[in-house]
Amino acid sequence: MANPLDQDFTLFSLLKFAFPTIAMMLFMGCYTIIDTIFISRFVNTNALSAVNIVCPVINLIVGLGTMLATGGSALVARKMGEGKRDRAKQDFTLIVLFGFVLGLLITVLGVCFLDEIIWRLGASEILFPYCRDYLLIIFLFTPASMLQVLFQNLIVTAGKPGFGLVLSVGAGIVNILLDYLFMVPFGLGVKGAALGTGIGYLIPAVAGLLFFIGRKSILSFKRPVLDFSVLRKSCGNGASEMVSQISTAVTTFFFNRTMLQLMGEKGVAAITILIYSQFLLTTLYIGFSMGIAPVISFHYGANHTIRLKRIFKNALGFVVVSSILVFLISTIGNEQLVMLFTGSNTDVYEITTQGFRIFAFSFLCSGINIFSSAAFTALSNGKVSAVISFLRTFAFIMLGLIVLPCMMGVNGVWLAVPAAELLTLGVVLFLIERNKDHYKYVRENK
Repeated sequence: MANPLDQDFTLFSLLKFAFPTIAMMLFMGCYTIIDTIFISRFVNTNALSAVNIVCPVINLIVGLGTMLATGGSALVARKMGEGKRDRAKQDFTLIVLFGFVLGLLITVLGVCFLDEIIWRLGASEILFPYCRDYLLIIFLFTPASMLQVLFQNLIVTAGKPGFGLVLSVGAGIVNILLDYLFMVPFGLGVKGAALGTGIGYLIPAVAGLLFFIGRKSILSFKRPVLDFSVLRKSCGNGASEMVSQISTAVTTFFFNRTMLQLMGEKGVAAITILIYSQFLLTTLYIGFSMGIAPVISFHYGANHTIRLKRIFKNALGFVVVSSILVFLISTIGNEQLVMLFTGSNTDVYEITTQGFRIFAFSFLCSGINIFSSAAFTALSNGKVSAVISFLRTFAFIMLGLIVLPCMMGVNGVWLAVPAAELLTLGVVLFLIERNKDHYKYVRENK
């Protein structure tokens, strides 16, 4: 059977190859933004602000699960490749058990220290009740959340990526339906949103358990060996995912704190709308970059220099053009996008649309930065990829949040992300130029 990676890719064939990943990311973006729209529209913008206040805790939970899942998947897959199938099953079972126990521990600690956690996250007295209602339920479903993340990765390792995709999409659709049901007909408010999300975690968790209990899969549960080196290596392999989520948690916390000081609860609602809109609008770059990463890896490993150059040229061309289109869409259509969350006659609408006019400039640079980080990972240069990711998601944003609001007030908050993306782009162009002779992705061999 011919390897689908072993071809001379055109722009069209690159897009065709990456389309499933792009579609998956777009669905995740739509599902996430619909979730927040329901909260804003069917409860109020204070509830939306509260969800963003507790978002750092959710980032940490997702980070721990993703760290264990990605690192553990690599370890289990390697054992399978070495022909150690029984040991792979034992390690797989140990990783799943550890994830579940870790989830239970987070639940117990979270419930015991719930109020203190919320106050330390910077909630105001107005937002505190919403934060408490939402976060309590999220903590109760944390074990299911951990299993969901683990199974989504390990099902792929078991050779069933289609089943994993169906589970993800199914869980997202059920979450949206339950959010509406609990918030509107049942009138549970923000509790209903959290309950819908929690049940959404349960679906892939239970389905994954049933899948791996069966003996037909190449991976299944087997009495584990308590080998702490397996857990240490799994966490070490997936540490970059945890760092990324910690960065998001910290920057979200400082965004919330800064806006709460400058504009109160309405300002937090506005920055929440921008953050979730940013995720939706960048899913095109993220999906494309993830989708073509195996293509770059294959041709780099095969030393297909001319093909690699063509792939990079087509990919960069697509990213540049799509970046301009996304910028135009976000500039022209920002009012319509904001109106999905709040009415046009509200203060939150005025604050958000004014901020969007500045924030939109970030889309001109973010596409190249996201693609470049993914490309260097595909080229097995994790250090350069990590530098790009760290600068754009943490270092430059934190620098902007410390300096710009002191100089420009609330406009400095809106400018923090565009400034971070622009500074990162400068570093990216330098790194691309510096590594061109080694990877030969911008010129043909002579």
